[in-house]
Amino acid sequence: MTTVRAHSIGTSPTRVDGPAKLRGRAPYAMEHPQRDPLHAFAIQATIARGRVRDIDSVAAERMDGVVAVLTRHNAPRLAVDDDKELFILQDDEVAFRGQLLGAVIATSPEVAREAAALVRVTYDERPAEVTFSPDRDDLYAPEDVSGGFATDTSIGDVDAALAIAPVSIDHTYSTAMVHNNPMEPHATIAQWTAEDALVLFDSTQGPHVVRSAIGPLFGLEPEQVRVIAPYVGGGFGSKGEPHANIVLAVMAATLTDGRPVKLPLTRQQMFTLTGYRTPTSQRVRLGAHRDGTLTAIAHDVIEQVSTVKEFAEQTAISSRMMYSATNRSTTHRLATLDVPVSSWMRAPGHCPGMYAGETAIDELAVALGMDPIALRIHNEPEVDPESGRPFSSRGLVECLRTGAARFGWSQRDPTPRSRREGRWLIGSGVAAATYPADVSPGNSARVRRVGDRYEVAIDAMDIGTGTWTTLGQIAADALGVGQDRIDLRIGDSGLPAGTVAGGSSGMASWGSAVVAAANGFRDRFGSTPADGDEITVEAPEDPERDNFSTHAFGAHFVEVRVDADTAEIRVPRVVSVFAAGRIINPRTARSQFVGGITMGLGMALHEQGVVDPRVGQVVNHDLAGYHIPVNADIGEIDVSWIEEHDPHVNPLGSKGIGEIGIVGSAAAVGNAIHHATGVRVRHVPVHLEDLLGAL
Repeated sequence: MTTVRAHSIGTSPTRVDGPAKLRGRAPYAMEHPQRDPLHAFAIQATIARGRVRDIDSVAAERMDGVVAVLTRHNAPRLAVDDDKELFILQDDEVAFRGQLLGAVIATSPEVAREAAALVRVTYDERPAEVTFSPDRDDLYAPEDVSGGFATDTSIGDVDAALAIAPVSIDHTYSTAMVHNNPMEPHATIAQWTAEDALVLFDSTQGPHVVRSAIGPLFGLEPEQVRVIAPYVGGGFGSKGEPHANIVLAVMAATLTDGRPVKLPLTRQQMFTLTGYRTPTSQRVRLGAHRDGTLTAIAHDVIEQVSTVKEFAEQTAISSRMMYSATNRSTTHRLATLDVPVSSWMRAPGHCPGMYAGETAIDELAVALGMDPIALRIHNEPEVDPESGRPFSSRGLVECLRTGAARFGWSQRDPTPRSRREGRWLIGSGVAAATYPADVSPGNSARVRRVGDRYEVAIDAMDIGTGTWTTLGQIAADALGVGQDRIDLRIGDSGLPAGTVAGGSSGMASWGSAVVAAANGFRDRFGSTPADGDEITVEAPEDPERDNFSTHAFGAHFVEVRVDADTAEIRVPRVVSVFAAGRIINPRTARSQFVGGITMGLGMALHEQGVVDPRVGQVVNHDLAGYHIPVNADIGEIDVSWIEEHDPHVNPLGSKGIGEIGIVGSAAAVGNAIHHATGVRVRHVPVHLEDLLGAL
């Protein structure tokens, strides 16, 4: 495997895209200039289940400025139906409240929205089931879970091992429905050209992914669809797969004689149309000898899915490889409800699964009277417990020890409620983190000499992670020039194929393609290439990589303060240490780690989508009612990483960092709350009323 000599890699240049964003010159999806655009606003179902009997759009159509009203009656017939979430306006069935029924197209967004409110829909309503409960008698096992992982796994005899274990725990943990809420709402500009081609300016984590999904729906070849997204205001997974709003925008554009149509979603609409993390109920059973040696791990997950489309989050998979145990089992079961479609959210599976697993490990440590760090280190596996493959690198123990030293863990009295300052009960907790270090196949990059500069092009994405900067650093080192001689082009399906910005695999995947293209360019054209010389290369797959289990690791240490009178919870200090391979840019890396940790604190203390069972809708569907952490909620976050170069993962020796920050951080908060108060809360978010009675 070819490695890259570091000159720019490992340094912290400021963001290449920073000045444009600060000056408002970086166009997001709605900001690309268009000639004479029209504006669309969605019409949504106001029942949770049934069928549409009639849509009366007469009043809307009479409004000045209304160009057309799109409904199932005049919507184009879609060519394929393999993704039911995208197969909209093809029949009169209603599967969830907020489902798209059409759109008003008008000369201004204000007119479109007002006219949409005038559309009258009558229904034949049917009883709906919208409340998630693990006690249902119709749970089922999917064929597999997201990522292609097996639904269930079993090694040894867990029940027998638990029955004879000297120490065991058996508890159920639950996580709430939570929502991605990127700063930039989902938005699309759609335009049909005179050549029957389609151009989309879209807020997406993957232009090639959008092209691959939208094109077949409208009977288009890939070369007939171009998706442009140079700047994206966050996604957290919600923009990783196309949602129905993009299809609606394209449909609306079929009614406008070639004029572009702008369709942004409101914050409220995003709570039903752009995915969310499913609520979960997770039973974790652990058995151990009195010295802390784990003998059994069982992790059984129940979560909800929509009747429209199954998304089975891979919640238990971290328990398959995290710690040694002779006997282990994991299961996933699904409850089908009349609700919107769930989807990816930052660290899908690992985030909720490690909350339960790392809380259970803390409970076992308490039952054993053992330090929770020592318990984790004692059960450190020599090889991947599930696959038997060696880890390409596994820095968890070093992260735990380094973090403990930085945090001052040795000064901790393990007794709950042992530290108090006035009204504040003070506690500290720890949790481990892991996330797969993957490289996606099918990435290509182009290198072209332009004057004395190099144009490097790949359909990579920057969703706020710093790709504009870090990919340029990789290109500069691979070509052996300064970063100031690199002109990067990303965010356009017209460029060589790049995979989605997701799964913490983006930089490793795109960077591998850029390195391969740079090596190919230098091999073909030597040290003195001519103006116009270019080459496009697809990143080769490394067959040796399959011989290893590749993961990033980390450890979170959290201090909490709980007011003994009011149960107010504060998190003044977090110390997190990561083992994530070679760090491309320390400045942007720290930003990603801090962002993930902050989302983990939100999961622990704030975020919860509350469904009204009477109407089947999230009622706190805005940023006033759906609470996320603000500056006042976040104290000191001390982020660091150990030196780790993993050549088995990719030519850069790097691992993804976008998601591991959120993994385990909520568990560390909950474990610290227990240490501060003596109260064990087994759900997130933790509410004041969970503590008030006990305090």
